[in-house]
Amino acid sequence: MEELQVNMRYGIVQGEHLHGTRVWKGIPYAKPPVGELRFQAPVQPESWDGIREARKFGPENIQPRNHQAEGMAGEPPVESEDSLYLNIWAPEKESSDPLPVMVWIHGGSFTSGAGSQPLYDGTQLVLRGNVIVVTMNYRLGPLGFMHMAPLGDGFATNVGLLDQVAALQWVKDNIGAFGGDPGNVTVFGESAGSMSIAALMAMPAAKGLFHRAIMQSGASQFMPAEQAAEIRSAMLKVLGVEPHDLHKLKTIPAEQIIAAGEAVKKHSGAAMALLFQPVLDGVTLPKSPLEAVREGAAQGIPVLIGTTLHEGSLFIQPHVPYSEEINMVKAVDFMTPDLENRAAIADSYPKTADGQAQVMTDLFFWRSALQYAAAQQKYAPVWMYRFDWVMPEHPLLKKSIHSIDIFFAFNTLPVLKFMNAEPDAAAAELAGKVQDAWLSFAKHGRPETDGVNWPAYKEDRATLIFNHDIELVHDPEASKRELLGV
Repeated sequence: MEELQVNMRYGIVQGEHLHGTRVWKGIPYAKPPVGELRFQAPVQPESWDGIREARKFGPENIQPRNHQAEGMAGEPPVESEDSLYLNIWAPEKESSDPLPVMVWIHGGSFTSGAGSQPLYDGTQLVLRGNVIVVTMNYRLGPLGFMHMAPLGDGFATNVGLLDQVAALQWVKDNIGAFGGDPGNVTVFGESAGSMSIAALMAMPAAKGLFHRAIMQSGASQFMPAEQAAEIRSAMLKVLGVEPHDLHKLKTIPAEQIIAAGEAVKKHSGAAMALLFQPVLDGVTLPKSPLEAVREGAAQGIPVLIGTTLHEGSLFIQPHVPYSEEINMVKAVDFMTPDLENRAAIADSYPKTADGQAQVMTDLFFWRSALQYAAAQQKYAPVWMYRFDWVMPEHPLLKKSIHSIDIFFAFNTLPVLKFMNAEPDAAAAELAGKVQDAWLSFAKHGRPETDGVNWPAYKEDRATLIFNHDIELVHDPEASKRELLGV
């Protein structure tokens, strides 16, 4: 059992053997952000005496709940404002050489999710690749992404991102004790997790804490400080907090703050808008992630980036009626304010629910990934992929929806049973190829998978298509890309 006891900077933790790996769960990487520490930047955890059991996941950050997420998580999760914990998977046998480290940042629109969810289980990555896998929780929604710094002492902005920085600092300081190499850390994430990585690459506080980045379905995403201030004002109004009694924000029940966020979102009428997201505050996030990488903020950090073919079909499913409320022209205006041909772009999509889903896929996800890749490839190698796999007989998975690639990157395909889907042996084989590419990138800075020549993304826009068969395509959908101005 001694190999399961690890003596790190803050004390000794006791893990367990699970499915051929060693696992430590629920390790605190910061003090609980409660009471006076609410809305503050994370503070280093306190040390402990004796041996701390690390066999149980920490609580998920308190969040709005929906039935789909609960189904994915199995039993209803324990949730709390005290949620700044991380989890580690390592090979069963200790290695004589430090191992590459892969740190996962979960998605969930900056309002939901947790590093402990079953689809993020690190077992298969460790077994296949002989690496260390770390997953984390961070503060979500108004607790993590409200623009609070202008309120004065005791308040900070982008604390959800600062939590991620603190977790990465913890990895740098402690992962060596678990057999990991602090000089070879790859961050990988999907959706809001990938958007977080884009922000981390632009944040001075995160510099030097990771060396490679895998960005799945998310790139530069931020909210201007002025707009974030309006949301904060609306939140304070719902909570009944006046400027002279801001101290109440430290004692109001967290559930009430989450409920206020939902009320503000409902009142705004912007069902799909991200009211809580990285804020361009000029301090923690000095420039938009895209602008920052264009100027070389992430120099020397190789990037593997891509999207799924039908991202938007998770949010706007093809069988639902066309919604007049989702105005195509307004959507295009919102997502491409920098383009003059927005009306032509809107007209190029069918006036159907599927057309609306395509707008979201192309403008919100694909275009932003192309922009980010073009910006970063001047400063480090970039590889581009697209994930096209589908189950034609399945009502939802007949499209390659947003988030489906996660199950392949982690090879947690059995978790798809919550969607009444049972992928076949060919899907498992594809998961192995995706994992090999991700693992090769984490180890050597270049994604390689058996029998595939995958050149870096340059002027010819080489893009690897992951499907039932894998193929390399140069500049896929070039005419659409040109229309979108990238």
